[in-house]
Amino acid sequence: MRPSNILLGSPPEPQGAASVALVTAPGHAAETQLDMPSVTDDLPGGDDHPRRFELKAAVDFVLAAGMFVLAMPLMLAAAALIKLTSRGPALYTQNRVGLNGREFRIYKLRTMRHNCEAVSGVRWASAGDPRITRVGAFLRDTHLDELPQLWNVLRGDMALVGPRPERPEFVTRLAAEIPGYAERLTVRPGVTGLAQVQLPADTCLESVRLKLAYDVHYIAHAGLWLDLRLMLCTGLKMLHVPFGVSKLILRIPAGLVGHAPGAAGGTEAPVRPRPAAGRCQPSAPVCRVVARAGG
Repeated sequence: MRPSNILLGSPPEPQGAASVALVTAPGHAAETQLDMPSVTDDLPGGDDHPRRFELKAAVDFVLAAGMFVLAMPLMLAAAALIKLTSRGPALYTQNRVGLNGREFRIYKLRTMRHNCEAVSGVRWASAGDPRITRVGAFLRDTHLDELPQLWNVLRGDMALVGPRPERPEFVTRLAAEIPGYAERLTVRPGVTGLAQVQLPADTCLESVRLKLAYDVHYIAHAGLWLDLRLMLCTGLKMLHVPFGVSKLILRIPAGLVGHAPGAAGGTEAPVRPRPAAGRCQPSAPVCRVVARAGG
């Protein structure tokens, strides 16, 4: 009997067999297994993708342990300032989506008034945003509020370098809007990343598309040497060193084109370093989705 429908299902792991159900008649189905390539197989170095990132996780643990010890006095001082100048806890936690879609709790130093989203809802932080505390403004400007995520690296939730993690409810929307967005979930999310060093903060859906191209480029070329350069450039960015210095260190192609897997043949998103803020079309429902909210 000829099948009336063919349903393909792919596992969450980067590689593995996919289940194929052949529906031959109402209420009857036959199931078989087919080996199907992972989306990472289309990337340079896709064959050694798991091995490369296993080694990366081991190196990240050692480096994060040292950084965590060195950063502890700074985190304690910042936490004390937060407690002295505003009500609420010094640490802020939030659910994020990590490797293979697994949720975890991310840690940050609180930069906004405690429980402010109960009143304002999730929206963009803007210049002079009244939700941001005075100490919080400094922590955001220097990115010191991200230091507690070194603990997430030690727990195995995150990497030092990788695509930045997003909220679960946002991931669902972004994955539906942007072909290939789920490719970011094939690796551990990072405390910093190539997209964060190269581009400004998200302002709309288009800015997320641009960052995805850099995220996919990073996944394809990840290695210790690139990670070390990105960590150095992150430090330079925290110190407000001109971007041109980081550009020379990274040597990322100026006309980088990201091939986002997920659609037939992939999609291409031309990326230009540091686009003007006005390039994005104002779309409140979309921009609310990609906002950096909360702490």
